[in-house]
Amino acid sequence: MTPTAAPTYIEINGHRATGEDLRVPALAGYGHFTAMQVRDRRVQGLALHLDRLDSANRELFGLPLGGEHVRGLILHALDGAGVRDASVRVNGFLPPGATATTPMVTVREPARMSTAPKSLMSVPYARTVPHIKRPGEFGQTYYGLLAQRSGFDEALLTAPGGVVTEGSITNIGFWEGTSVVWPDAPALTGITMALLDSGLAQDGRPSQRRPVTLEGLGAYRAAFVTNSQGIAPVHRIDDTSFAVDEELMKRIGQVYESAPWDTI
Repeated sequence: MTPTAAPTYIEINGHRATGEDLRVPALAGYGHFTAMQVRDRRVQGLALHLDRLDSANRELFGLPLGGEHVRGLILHALDGAGVRDASVRVNGFLPPGATATTPMVTVREPARMSTAPKSLMSVPYARTVPHIKRPGEFGQTYYGLLAQRSGFDEALLTAPGGVVTEGSITNIGFWEGTSVVWPDAPALTGITMALLDSGLAQDGRPSQRRPVTLEGLGAYRAAFVTNSQGIAPVHRIDDTSFAVDEELMKRIGQVYESAPWDTI
């Protein structure tokens, strides 16, 4: 028998969400969020998550969103859910007429990306204001589902001219034989991507940023995707196949796992 997943636990402004509270995210889609994996009340790259929330809140609403306040809200929600390991998402909304941000903390079961090689279908879509992580992105969802219905695992977003930007829910990196290459194009800098970027540099293998196009994919030996749930190799983008470089994935995995876990 398949075990039943624990119900999602939600707090808004530090108290368990009511139906009335949930009108805010349901009707006020303009906002931002960050998603993290919590293990034993610790998070990799916690400062990056908190900085992301604060900078996005300032840009969208002209208001700060203090890191210590957010940490307290996360801990309170974990206590309310009665868990130490979880998938946690923190959203920031500003309801019409409000003068302070409404934070929402969602607690779900912990998750980890499957390491099975992924197939990506390129699509002609680039997000507006891509450096901000935000909910309700219609294009990402539409093309992600279209890719799955077409037999792929995910969509690969591209700008005019076939310029590769990011996956629909991931960042993408390429291996050209000596270093990791991240597409030099407008995209969200994911926390896992940032941790890898820093870790590779500390390991003496600094990554690069350069333009990547669909036409030029053949120049790369391997590819992989990252998000808050982990890292996985890519074996195909459209009709271009990539070998799964086990040594590369092992090395990248070790760099990522070496990132410290910060106590919330």
